[in-house]
Amino acid sequence: MKRNLALLEKALGLNFDNKSLLRQALTHSSYAYEQCGDKPPDNEVLEFLGDSVVGLVAADFFCTAFVGLEEGDLSKYKSAASSTDALAEFAQQKKLPQYLLLGKGEERSGGRKKKTILAGAFEALMAAVYLDKGYEAARDLFLPLLKKSFRKTNPEKVRIDNSKSALQEYFQKKGQAPPNYRTVTALGPDHLKTFVVEVRQGPDLLAKAKGHSKKEAEKMAAQKALQKLLGQKMKGLSAQMFGLKKS
Repeated sequence: MKRNLALLEKALGLNFDNKSLLRQALTHSSYAYEQCGDKPPDNEVLEFLGDSVVGLVAADFFCTAFVGLEEGDLSKYKSAASSTDALAEFAQQKKLPQYLLLGKGEERSGGRKKKTILAGAFEALMAAVYLDKGYEAARDLFLPLLKKSFRKTNPEKVRIDNSKSALQEYFQKKGQAPPNYRTVTALGPDHLKTFVVEVRQGPDLLAKAKGHSKKEAEKMAAQKALQKLLGQKMKGLSAQMFGLKKS
């Protein structure tokens, strides 16, 4: 693994002071669970932090590159850049799949190609870079990917590809408070947890859904809420991508 870390550092153009952070970013919970004795930390906490780092860098980029766009349009670009599909693609571009530490079962089931795992690993990597080298290093790692993947287009043609962002925009356009999410239950062992999340707008329960991570459960709950609220006005694009028809 030391050799692999050195190769990845070279590919990233970084030399980590704390190598354990990089290793943790690549460690999936399925791998950590299978280890005997002192289990290595998995990347879930780093993924949580990395979500915010990704969001900040993306917001910084679009506000600077696309001066003059309104907040709603900037949100669309930011949502697209931080979606599971986009982050998985960024992970592929940085060759992360070959360095991931996966459990045997996850390896057999094609975990190195699963978008949720790749997206999580990229977020964890961003957090590791941020903690080890600071915000500027994390920004410098992410900016070339954003510049390569996003060009200024008509925001009316940008589809929201994140159900949570789409639900938030739905209420934003109505001048209402954004929805909020609450974890109802979390059942099962650490590597196979099932989370049940509900989404509310004020006191009103919109939907409830489950997933193998809080993020997945929240997205499913948001999608159910949109289906309930919009019906035929919601156009499905794929399992994780959809857009809202203009009213």
